[in-house]
Amino acid sequence: MDARVERFEEYVSMIAGQLGHADRVGPFRGYCAGLMLPGERKSVEPMAARVAPTEVRSAHQRLHHFVADAAWSDTAVLGTVREHVLQAAAKRVGVPEVLIIDDTGFPKQGTHSVGVARQYCGQLGKQDNCQVAVSLSLANEQFSVPIGYRLYLPKDWSADLQRRKKAKVPEDIKFATKPEIAMGLIDEAITAGVAPKIAVADAGYGIDTAFRDHLTERGLRYVVGVTGAVSVWPEGTAPLPPAPWCGRGIKPTRLRRDAQHKPISLKTLAMALAPRQWKKVTWREGTNRALNSRFAAVRVRCAHRDYLSAELRPQQWLLIEWPKGDAEPLKYFLSTLAAKTSIQELVRVAKLRWRIERDYQELKQEFGLDHFEGRSWRGFHHHATLSIAAYGFLLTERFAYPKKTLQDPLLGPIPALPADFRPRGSPAAAATRPGLDRNTALRTGSSADRKTILLPMLRKTR
Repeated sequence: MDARVERFEEYVSMIAGQLGHADRVGPFRGYCAGLMLPGERKSVEPMAARVAPTEVRSAHQRLHHFVADAAWSDTAVLGTVREHVLQAAAKRVGVPEVLIIDDTGFPKQGTHSVGVARQYCGQLGKQDNCQVAVSLSLANEQFSVPIGYRLYLPKDWSADLQRRKKAKVPEDIKFATKPEIAMGLIDEAITAGVAPKIAVADAGYGIDTAFRDHLTERGLRYVVGVTGAVSVWPEGTAPLPPAPWCGRGIKPTRLRRDAQHKPISLKTLAMALAPRQWKKVTWREGTNRALNSRFAAVRVRCAHRDYLSAELRPQQWLLIEWPKGDAEPLKYFLSTLAAKTSIQELVRVAKLRWRIERDYQELKQEFGLDHFEGRSWRGFHHHATLSIAAYGFLLTERFAYPKKTLQDPLLGPIPALPADFRPRGSPAAAATRPGLDRNTALRTGSSADRKTILLPMLRKTR
């Protein structure tokens, strides 16, 4: 048996204990194998055809039941994957530095898939019909791995009992904003003892004051994106103290503002900075060149509703990115990293969020994260967990063999499809095809597809 196949079997055996029943081990193995093998689609029937070409119908039923109906725990499986990856990473690429909070969208047609609605889809860069899931990842400069994943259920879905029943949404799932979902995932990571001391997120989360406060209350420092509309007190300014007490009634305790004492927006502050406060900072080597831009870092106090408070908010960093030649600043970040932190370190940590984009790209392009065609809550999360499990195995392979080209078979040779196989829904008179997909990769002639058992996602670790 090929050494890598042996390692895959060991990986399957390790996770088998979290599946709850011995009958689920075979479908787990087949589903993960299907996700790792080349192919246009990573939905259930195409994967069944790849892993069991001589018994596609029965394999399809087993895999579909396993992902859509079987009551195994996503949390338990993801926990085992996480521990395995972190143990392998510690030996090769170090321990995680940050928690990355983000979300990703899945364009969808129709209205029946769980959580689908017209909302902002990052993959499309606009509002459209899609599902959105919030994720939590552990990362450093060398690697990242998702450890938490939860579907965002829009308000109209949360209140629609009929749609919830059809999609089998658990009764205890109530409406929660994306930052609220992220807070729950963060608390789970802290409880599991795997949360680094720094959190990183984009403006979709950083703009939420309750989210930032939650991080601080949990003992986490952060570098989070915000918008230029956020109001702050620049260094040297502050709200007025409470009004003097006249000796009667309740003693005033709230901070005050007046016409001369008002906070300003981040954009106004950035535009007023002196030229000497801007520095060129390089944060890492890109594919073709070193990545750098122009930044400024100043100390501020957030002003969000502080007139309802009796205490000043603590000072923190405001990091601003304004590329030379642009008409206005590009990005803003708030950070509770220590006051002595250098601007180079602030930029480095802020830019670590790029790792999650790589996760999403590989999980979608190579492991079929966005290929699930079912409609249920359980199926959606099970498919994502299995995609992450397959990704976790490949991460450990990269750690162990960073310089290997990995052009040999991953899981052994795959039998050819029977000549008379046709996917469900094909016209009755359709001609037989040698492969499952209508635009089968074998017809493209690309070098990555001429051997169906190659694994293009195993690249050299940078």
